[in-house]
Amino acid sequence: MLADMTDTNQNENTGAGVAQSTSPPPLARDAAGRIDTGSLADIVAWFIERDPRVNAIRHPRVEEIFQWKQEASRRAGENVFQFDSAEDRFAVGVVQALMVNDSETALHDWIAQLLNALEESARTNEEIKTAYRLDTGADASAVAESEKIPTGAAREVYLTSCWLEVLCTAELRVLGWLYQELYGRQFQP
Repeated sequence: MLADMTDTNQNENTGAGVAQSTSPPPLARDAAGRIDTGSLADIVAWFIERDPRVNAIRHPRVEEIFQWKQEASRRAGENVFQFDSAEDRFAVGVVQALMVNDSETALHDWIAQLLNALEESARTNEEIKTAYRLDTGADASAVAESEKIPTGAAREVYLTSCWLEVLCTAELRVLGWLYQELYGRQFQP
């Protein structure tokens, strides 16, 4: 799902990939050594604008899946914060991940969990896509395609996995870079 969206969305929204741009802005800290939220916002914005795998969070089909997910959560009575867009949800997730996981070990463990979630969601998407012959091209609506799945539970698993695949990929791109900035070495699983 994600691979189909990154090429199209990058061309529509940025016109440039990571290889054609400069590096992200520096991560600043305040006098107490805490991450400066302004510099963190600049880094997140840089990745959204310049990294096609992060920019996919802006794709209209991703937004459609995200809005479906929020509505499904509301219908299920889940007490979750309602975001205006997938991009907002992603940005808040990055900030929360850094605030909650404020040590190298904690951030390492969180990134490892994201990698596992990404692997599982991508595998689930592939299995369901194959089983029900779903169109997952860049212009295909996962929400509309999910109607080919005969049970509501399987549709929910598929659409949730679609959302997680995009969200985890975007968060991993940014958090992996931030891990290296914070701890002076690349993340190693």
